[in-house]
Amino acid sequence: MYSEFYKLTGKPFQLTPDPNFYFDSSTHHKAMAYLSYGISQGEGFIIITGEIGSGKTTLVGRLLQSLDPAEFVTAKIVTSQLDADNILKMVAAAFGIDITVTDKAIMITEIEKFLRNNNRMGKTTLLLIDEAQNLTTQALEELRMLSNFQEGNKALLQSFLVGQPEFRDKWAFDPALEQLRQRVIATHHLSPMTAEETKEYIEHRLTLVDWKGNPEFSDDGHAEIYRYSGGVPRKLNTLCTRLLLFGAIEELEVIDADVVKEVLADMEEDNYAASASARLAQNSHIAANETNGINKTSANENNSLNISEEAIEEAKEAGLTASAELMKLRKRVVRLEKNIKIHDKTIKGTIDIVDDLLNA
Repeated sequence: MYSEFYKLTGKPFQLTPDPNFYFDSSTHHKAMAYLSYGISQGEGFIIITGEIGSGKTTLVGRLLQSLDPAEFVTAKIVTSQLDADNILKMVAAAFGIDITVTDKAIMITEIEKFLRNNNRMGKTTLLLIDEAQNLTTQALEELRMLSNFQEGNKALLQSFLVGQPEFRDKWAFDPALEQLRQRVIATHHLSPMTAEETKEYIEHRLTLVDWKGNPEFSDDGHAEIYRYSGGVPRKLNTLCTRLLLFGAIEELEVIDADVVKEVLADMEEDNYAASASARLAQNSHIAANETNGINKTSANENNSLNISEEAIEEAKEAGLTASAELMKLRKRVVRLEKNIKIHDKTIKGTIDIVDDLLNA
């Protein structure tokens, strides 16, 4: 909707990570430098951490996009709670290694064959683990064991671990990960963008979809956006999407502080409604389970959590749609009120003319 109104060629603030929209802020530039350094070293672990929504996945996607497939064989894993055996299965699957058995020794042997074959072809093998904070200590130790494979003095596998801040404490202080710590050659923690970088981030993304300055973001509008987002990319994307939607509905050419505050108020109402809907869905699910006499095993608890998360996403989508419809309705009411005022003035003027004629 807003893309058409503002004549944009795409959605500049979509929530799905897109490496084509990568913005090289100072903190992301440092992280990319560490990743590039790690690739040049060809060994060890590179660890990148950051808060939720700080742009870690987009950073990793940008790195993968920049690598020549003729020189690199890459795989990316987004982890959940994986144990030691499952991480090996995930690594094999990510690299396309066909393993039909569950024997750990056979899996390790097949992975080693794959790595040595890549090395013979002159290719570097890179493994990128996203959401690494979910890995167990045993799973991390298995990854460390894979890094032991060598051909002469050259390591056959290099791993990049990307995770949330709690992963920083895990790998740094867990006594069981001492050998992994000795293999870490570089680390970086993504920090939020500055106010100036936040403004540049918004304009960078808009420019990529042929933005011609409409809508204009005022200085006080940018300040209010930064106050809310704190320079966190995902928060910026969420807010700016709503701002463009609101701007298109209200036919605005300028997004100022008042507009930002109004949209933020709408978002707070939507979040409350989504939260209430999610709680209702979860409570209904729990009540249904109790009625049917279902035991609350760990598997059922996980299913309950998944349903709750789905309900949250559905509620958020419903909230966004409802918000758009409310904005449209508000606009129609404003126009109707204006028309009523015009009609009132016209009728009053007509009555005045008739009175003048009668009194003449």
